This record gives sequence, C-alpha cells and structure tokens, in this order.
Amino acid sequence: MDDRTTNLTGHVDPIRHDWTRADVRALFERPFPELLFQAQTLHRAYFDPCEVQISTLLSIKTGGCPEDCAYCPQSVHYDTGVAAEKLMSLDAVLKAARDAKASGASRFCMGAAWRSPKDRDLDKVCAMVEGVKALGLETCVTLGMLDGGQAQRLKSAGLDYYNHNLDTSPEFYGAIISTRTYEDRLDTLAHVRQAGIHVCCGGIVGMGESREDRIGMIATLASLPEHPESVPINMLVRVAGTPLMQIDALDAFEFVRTIAVARITMPASVVRLSAGREDMSEETQALCFLAGANSIFYGPKLLTTPNPAQDRDRALMDKLGLVPRL
Repeated sequence: MDDRTTNLTGHVDPIRHDWTRADVRALFERPFPELLFQAQTLHRAYFDPCEVQISTLLSIKTGGCPEDCAYCPQSVHYDTGVAAEKLMSLDAVLKAARDAKASGASRFCMGAAWRSPKDRDLDKVCAMVEGVKALGLETCVTLGMLDGGQAQRLKSAGLDYYNHNLDTSPEFYGAIISTRTYEDRLDTLAHVRQAGIHVCCGGIVGMGESREDRIGMIATLASLPEHPESVPINMLVRVAGTPLMQIDALDAFEFVRTIAVARITMPASVVRLSAGREDMSEETQALCFLAGANSIFYGPKLLTTPNPAQDRDRALMDKLGLVPRL
C-alpha cells in the first residue's frame, strides 16, 4: 500500500509500506557514503536538515513495573536501586512541563512504569495531558498496554502522541521480554491508531541482537499500514543489575546505519536520536543527524537513565548549525 505525501520539494512521492527484509538488508549492506547520501537526500526532501525537534521526557511514575524487560532498571525483577514511587501530582508535572517549554522543548513526554494503566490512574494522566496541552506543548505519554477504550479517553483529553516501542525483531523479542508478547505491542499500536492519536514507535539496539534483528525491527515498522509519526532509535543504556549489563557496546557505525535505514524506509517520519547519547561522542551524534535523525530528548534524565545536559546539547547544536524545530 502506498501513501502519497507532498515533500518539501513540492513533488508527490509514494511512501512505501511493502518493505521486505531483503529490501532493508540491501540498505544496511550499502557502502557507508552511499547510504548516508541516500538518507540525507530523503531527509532534505521532507524536512529542513538544520531543524531538530526537541522533546523532554519525565517519569511520572517510577519503578515497580511487573514486566521483565531485560534492559529496564524499573522492573521489579531486577535489583537496580530504583525504588517504586507513586504517581506524581498534577502540580509537579505541570511545573516540569513549564520548565521544559522554557528550555526550548516543543513536546512533553510522560512515562509511567506500568504494565497497563488502571482507570483511576488514567483519570489522573488525562488531567496531566489536558494541563500540559494548555501550556502550548505537544503531549506524549507511554503507559504500557492500552485497550481501545483507554486510547479513546486519552484522545479525548487531547493527547497528541502515544509511545509504545516494538523494541526489536519478532524473533529476538522473546530473549528480552517474556511478560508480554510482540502481538500485545502491535495490538496497542492498533488501538492508538484507531483512536486518532499519533504513534511514536521504534526500538532499542545494542541488546545483543544481530544485524538481522535490526533489519527485522525496521522492516516491521516500515511495513505498518501507517508509519509511526515518530520513530525513536535507542542505544541500549547498560544498567547495573539488569541482565544486559555485560552486553558489549554496539559499533557506532552500525548505530548510524540503523538511523539511516530508518530514515530511508520511513522518510516522512521524525527519527529520534533517543537513549544512549550520554555515551556517544559528538562525532557519532553528528553522523546520526547527517543520517536523518531530526529529534532528541532534551534534559538531564530519560526516565531513570542519564541524558546529556542541556548546555552540552546547545553547544553541539551550535557547532553543527542546528536549531530547534518549532
């Protein structure tokens, strides 16, 4: 199935939804200069190459999650020193949102460590969405699995984006998570779509998966009936106490390749350079922007893991001539 999207050059291009693994594999195997040239060409067709969308992520309910995601310090299955906390108050969330807006963020993302939200908790989250929206920020939440009714309630509250990552390929998924299935994730994405909420969906690389698994993840995302409007590509942050603590770090060029292939296969989507930037060199991040990344999380923390300080991000963006996308 093809969508027709008008890009910045004024031409109407087909956006493919029939990407096969062979197609995606061929992209990964291209010479690095050719791959980046293709990614940058498509990036320029749909976006201003000097603009970066800025989001801020806040953990509104930390720790105590019953899921066993092998990368996550918030799981009750692992001793990582992250204590379970109650849902934040509305006032505290709105203060954080005001601070984020003052620092240049255009989207405010709220994450809660739940398998799925209870109705009483969803009422409170909906109030947060309404309050953040009233500040003039785009809203995004990640709350775990949703049913159709819950998605509709969030839409009625004014939610713009729902984040629910696929994490990896269907084949490797079972090595990372056993407490929910790949199909559970796809079902939540379908509920979000049906409610009319934009989808934020990507994955994590560097978890010990093979390139074939990275190929499978992107092929799955790029063959969805509608591409996610936002595609976060995370580099694993290895946290002491989690099963993936001893995993070898992924080669930086392979990470950049993954960004480039996501850009080529989903050209009209915002590709977010997400977790893991704290351990990336400026040069690696610059290559990611050249490969088509055009969004970052701004602020000192991503849920519970470190993120570059805002002054570091401002300095890097100034060096590269990048500006916030308004």
